[in-house]
Amino acid sequence: MAQEKREDARNRLAEGIFSYRSFKDGRVAISWHGKQVTILKGKAAQSFLSKIADCDDYQAQLLMAKATGNFKHGNERDPKRP
Repeated sequence: MAQEKREDARNRLAEGIFSYRSFKDGRVAISWHGKQVTILKGKAAQSFLSKIADCDDYQAQLLMAKATGNFKHGNERDPKRP
């Protein structure tokens, strides 16, 4: 539990903010709040799919967060929520 707190200090990953979609051609699109932020191809996509198959929800969120890298730089707006 201590490691989870260090990786997700604000407990944002518990909200399920990331999602992914795999395509027939082997690509994987990772989205944040429904907005596509990265596409994995080739070996990276295969590796991602094999790792995420054995993950629980929290670990899957963490894996997707790591795969997207540092895509936020402070100038993004918060997504509109219904």
